[in-house]
Amino acid sequence: MSDGPLAGIRVVEFVHMVMGPTCGLVLADLGADVIKVEPAPDGDNTRRLVGSGAGFFTIGNRNKRSLAVNLKTEAGMALVHRLLATADVLIENFRPDAMSKLGLGHEELAARYPSLIYCSCKGFLAGPYAHRAALDEVVQMMGGLAYMTGPEGRPLRAGSSVNDIMGGMFGAIGILAALVERRATGRGRLVQSGLFENCLMLVAQHMAQYAVTGEEAPPMAVRQVAWPVYDIFNVSDGQVFVGVVTDTQWRLFCEAFGLHGLAADPSLTTQRQRVESRARVLPVVAAAFAPYTRAALMARCEELGLPYAPIARPVELFDDPHLNATGGLVPTKLQDGRMTKLPSLPLSLDNERPALRRQPPQVGEHDTELARELGYGEAEIAALRENGVLV
Repeated sequence: MSDGPLAGIRVVEFVHMVMGPTCGLVLADLGADVIKVEPAPDGDNTRRLVGSGAGFFTIGNRNKRSLAVNLKTEAGMALVHRLLATADVLIENFRPDAMSKLGLGHEELAARYPSLIYCSCKGFLAGPYAHRAALDEVVQMMGGLAYMTGPEGRPLRAGSSVNDIMGGMFGAIGILAALVERRATGRGRLVQSGLFENCLMLVAQHMAQYAVTGEEAPPMAVRQVAWPVYDIFNVSDGQVFVGVVTDTQWRLFCEAFGLHGLAADPSLTTQRQRVESRARVLPVVAAAFAPYTRAALMARCEELGLPYAPIARPVELFDDPHLNATGGLVPTKLQDGRMTKLPSLPLSLDNERPALRRQPPQVGEHDTELARELGYGEAEIAALRENGVLV
């Protein structure tokens, strides 16, 4: 899949941080020519984040080209408009009105390029909150996700930028729908994806639970589990999650681990009885698991077809045998030149994972290449560099 299904689609992105770059990444990994417009001369500020943001640029920008251009110059804006005249899609995720102040808002560009699909990845969709600044943390708190994640009375953000990532994905889904529609209409669309509204998708199951049952869902840490065994257990060298979720699995489980008393107990005949008796069932199960090592318990669960998982840390996934065997980790160059491996898109087409075509770009790495494609001569390109329009 060297080209990908979106080969021939050109995307111009004015993005930073996570949400916008993720939207472009999905399209880039699927074969689109994604051109990242960065401010000259220093490039996207995301490149310089530290701490928990240190990996944002690297994970969000493979398979893209970098055009570092000074948008405060007339020549820079002329170059960008020449680029937009060749584009199918524009993606942006800056604060409200930032693009309009540059003359690159949706209304301005829709009039000039009627077939352009314009995607805004924002904190909030249209409504009373639209003017607010948003972060993943903000919408997790106000969208109920932090309440559901932490222990009761201790709201806790999820352990990843889940709304930024999913919000970018929904932006990409909207773009793909608009591309299909444009085949019939010839016209572009304004696609908008909202961070807050994305968070609502994540808690929708809890809202629906209340609508169906009339009972508010408690935080996940203290929720009523629907299965008799669905927990993390201590073993001799760590922890393992194990689930027993069907009647058939319950019988196999009890026999395999010598829990004959539980199997024969008439008060544990049905799934509902077993769930209601978790308080006395789980200590028995925990005692049976305690002598095992992680590897031995997981091997036994594998034989029985039971759901199980080690409690892994992200750093351990670099060596995961499944990911390394199937193209799930992509060789990726860091900005300092070192190599690592980072996750591919979680999909395959005809059993092939999306191809790596380009490493995350250096600032303005493709300035000359793109200027040539747009019809600039060598003397013009040299003048643009000399005048600080390009790097």
